[in-house]
Amino acid sequence: MSDVGPGSSGNVLAALCSFLIPGLGQLLQGRVIMAAVQFALAGVLWFFLLGWLIHFWSVIDAARWTPAS
Repeated sequence: MSDVGPGSSGNVLAALCSFLIPGLGQLLQGRVIMAAVQFALAGVLWFFLLGWLIHFWSVIDAARWTPAS
């Protein structure tokens, strides 16, 4: 897919996935470790009502990610 980088259709889809489940967009982009970290952090922090911070970070991270060339 040649359409990669911030604002690309792939990143928009990844951001929407991360909006639903933190880390899902990163998993869609092939970043398994980051997906696991964000999913775990969101789960722990939602316990303290701060999970929205990680949820928001997950969406922004998925939307702005650019693969290394």
